[in-house]
Amino acid sequence: MTVSTMNGSVSSTSSTRWIQLVLGLVAMMSISSPQYVWTLFTKSFQDNLHTTLPAIQITFSILIVLQTWLSPAQGFLVDKFGPRLLIAVGCVLSGLGWVTSAYVSSLTGLYLTYGLFCGVGTGIVYIGIIGLMVRWFPDRRGFATGMVAAGYGFGAIATTFPIDSMLKSAGYQHTLLVFGIGMGLVGAVAALMLRMPTSSDVLPPPPVTASTINVEPKAMLRSKVFWLLFIMMTMMSTGGLMIISQFAAFSRDFGVATVVVLGFAALPLALTVDRITNGLTRPFFGWVSDRIGRENTMAIAFLMEAVAVTVMVLFRDNALVFVILSAVVFFGWGEIFSLFPSTLTDTFGTKYATTNYGFLYMAQGVGSVLGGPLAAWLHDATGSWLPVFAIIITCDALTGLLALFVLKPMRRNYSAAQ
Repeated sequence: MTVSTMNGSVSSTSSTRWIQLVLGLVAMMSISSPQYVWTLFTKSFQDNLHTTLPAIQITFSILIVLQTWLSPAQGFLVDKFGPRLLIAVGCVLSGLGWVTSAYVSSLTGLYLTYGLFCGVGTGIVYIGIIGLMVRWFPDRRGFATGMVAAGYGFGAIATTFPIDSMLKSAGYQHTLLVFGIGMGLVGAVAALMLRMPTSSDVLPPPPVTASTINVEPKAMLRSKVFWLLFIMMTMMSTGGLMIISQFAAFSRDFGVATVVVLGFAALPLALTVDRITNGLTRPFFGWVSDRIGRENTMAIAFLMEAVAVTVMVLFRDNALVFVILSAVVFFGWGEIFSLFPSTLTDTFGTKYATTNYGFLYMAQGVGSVLGGPLAAWLHDATGSWLPVFAIIITCDALTGLLALFVLKPMRRNYSAAQ
């Protein structure tokens, strides 16, 4: 009887956690467009507000800074009060950012709508769902965080072409209004069905390499392992966000944006394919890291991206090669959002996982300051995108080597000392 009851409990928990994964995926998809489709709106905002590209790109930095630098506080609130209401509010705020930015008439208004509301809203949702998944899937942290993080990349797949089409037919204001309302509602409905695992949920044990101790945020912030992870994530975020925020601009400068490839204009085609690879890489490399180790996987992915960016720049005037290589670049970048949270939780435990990852996720905010306005400034100062790509390639290669030759032994020594 006891065995039967236990088997029933395990089966029920297994079903529940996969349902939670799907709900988290939907909520993540609903908040992806403010970041990943931003590049399609920059020209419209620039023309309507009569300002420069660097000034417009500050909006993108505000979004990422608020999304990331407030995440420790947001993670603490989710840990304390549960994910349901807070994540639903985050989805609504993200949609509200699009709706209100449709009516702005100044740069300040754009910063306080698209930047502020989308930044705070997406931050609550992102950090809350990642923290939830590392608890529901102690045995598959890389895969589970990769899946929900993939939603953040995949969500824009469904919206890129419709948004691009509506922008051309109805203008940017109508587009922001329609998609803002739709995304906010879908995300909020999914969020209201989320919950934390309880003592009655029988979950599989974590791998033997995972920490059995729960390290509080204060203690974590005193460790060298955390700060190495922070530096590495900052470098990868900087390179990736340089590409994401300026993608439309440099594709136009390279002369490939409107070239027809396989029946589609190269820019929206590349953006769509990139969203697919940016989504697929997260569960794929998360799954790989569950099997061959976090650091080994980091080295493979980051060095692959360095090579792909190099080749893409060398063949930048070939639209077909540009589309294909940009997809490989995103395949080598997006997995940071599964590898870093799973590595952090493996090292510092699950009890404070959401808050702890909130501190590491701030590295994304640092990267946005460098990845948005600095990239635009470098281009304006030099008249070329090549210095920007040189920085991206250097960051990718260096981070891959650090993972293998510095992080791996350092994390092993930290675990042995606990």
